[in-house]
Amino acid sequence: MKLTETSLPVLHIPEPPLEFSYGQQSPYPKDGLFLYGPHLKPQKTPQLSIGVIGSAQGVAHFKDWAKKLKGRIDVPPPKRGEKKNRLHLTNFPGIEEAFGLSFDPDKIVSYAIDPKELDEATRTINLHEAVRKAVEVYVTKVKQHDKNEEHKIDVWFLILPELVFERCKPKAKRTGLSLVKGDFGKKQKERTDLPLLGPVIDQTSEEIFDDIPDFHRQAKTAFLKLNYTSQLVRETTLAPDAFLNKAGYPTRRLQDAATVGWNLATGLYYKTQAEPPWKLASARPGVAYIGFVYKLLPNDPNEFVCCAAQMFLAEGDGVVFRGANGPWKTGKNEFHLKPTAAKQLIGQVLETYLAKHGGPPKELFIHGRTTFNDEEWDAFKSAVPKETTLVGVRIKSTYGETKLFRNGDYPVLRGTAIILDSQNAYFWTTGYLPQLDTYIGPETPNPLFISVLRTSNEMPPLENVLTDIMGLTKINYNACNFNDGLPVTVRFADKVGDVLSMGSAKGSAKQPFKFYV
Repeated sequence: MKLTETSLPVLHIPEPPLEFSYGQQSPYPKDGLFLYGPHLKPQKTPQLSIGVIGSAQGVAHFKDWAKKLKGRIDVPPPKRGEKKNRLHLTNFPGIEEAFGLSFDPDKIVSYAIDPKELDEATRTINLHEAVRKAVEVYVTKVKQHDKNEEHKIDVWFLILPELVFERCKPKAKRTGLSLVKGDFGKKQKERTDLPLLGPVIDQTSEEIFDDIPDFHRQAKTAFLKLNYTSQLVRETTLAPDAFLNKAGYPTRRLQDAATVGWNLATGLYYKTQAEPPWKLASARPGVAYIGFVYKLLPNDPNEFVCCAAQMFLAEGDGVVFRGANGPWKTGKNEFHLKPTAAKQLIGQVLETYLAKHGGPPKELFIHGRTTFNDEEWDAFKSAVPKETTLVGVRIKSTYGETKLFRNGDYPVLRGTAIILDSQNAYFWTTGYLPQLDTYIGPETPNPLFISVLRTSNEMPPLENVLTDIMGLTKINYNACNFNDGLPVTVRFADKVGDVLSMGSAKGSAKQPFKFYV
């Protein structure tokens, strides 16, 4: 609906409703789950089988939290100076009451790791080897379980001490640590074809460098290949009061316990059930959305790039497709597929859609951060049937160059758009939320810059494009937020690319989205 008449039209896209059990609707996931339950609530309460791996202390913290999830967790009272009416905070009613799930905390399958083993692994001189050894400490427990036990686990929780975050990330300094020699150095060989450079170690053929030295990426890759969903949780998240600084305050500033409970339960539901906990009630039927991501492959002197596509449907859940690796980088921040690879990737998406719906989509939107060149776009069009309209949309974040205020100095309403022309708009997907009577953000909200770049048929109404993007900001099932600032097609693109660009992820051509988050 049009709000004002100025030199540029200003539109407001209404908040998309979400659908829950019995077809009931609410714009807020927490309200919908509390009042109605998940949209495909089973008649009989599923009993989950949960596996947890961590130190004895970490496992104990998780089991304490598991017991909390079975009951009510209240939002703490407001601090001095805070509003009493904090609608963005909601008491957690219990996992069975909100999600229709249950588990026995006393039957959680747990494996304790030796903290000394993890400490020594993360002290290995070569950082790539250190991270790989740290991940293997956890993965070994899963492999042993699969070998020795018939009990199937629905989801694995990895409980991580802080040393993992301090030592197992790219460029970790690990200053002050007494490092230990690993096995990697024994395999290295000097190159003899570069006499002017002196002794040089040839590392281009070393498989260990095919993975980024990042614990989260490597762990997700390992569990993807084991065909398990996983959730990584820090010990300090589970027991903040057990980790205090010198002043007696928790070492990390965390969300309140009720919010942590909502987020843990949402992830647990999404990663163990066939359908997500809510879906878009206003989604247009016959429409599919693809998010593209490109990532440079590590340890590749030719700067080859991994390409992946994430497909999301009206149901909300997604599928990830791995494209071909190749020389797709054409500029500083430009990536374009060659015709054969472009056609093949879109073909995989359409094949999956056809199998699920029995026919091709009416509209297929490609969301990306870059443009599409003629060669690439022609290949995309050749892969889709004539009855499918293909639309290419660029979604770019902005950083302060454009501001819009409400009543002089208040944050603008979420859903506000300034229409520049029939194909371009500034779009605020964050901002003031009347339903919650607040703006959830640290600073004045910045808009996305939306451009409808290309289409195979008639240009779709820009308002439809913005409405779709608005809906896609509400299907992040890794948390229980009112909304995200980015549509899911773009929001998780980097995380998906981070996993698929790892050398050890080869062979994972198609997997549900839940394996990557």
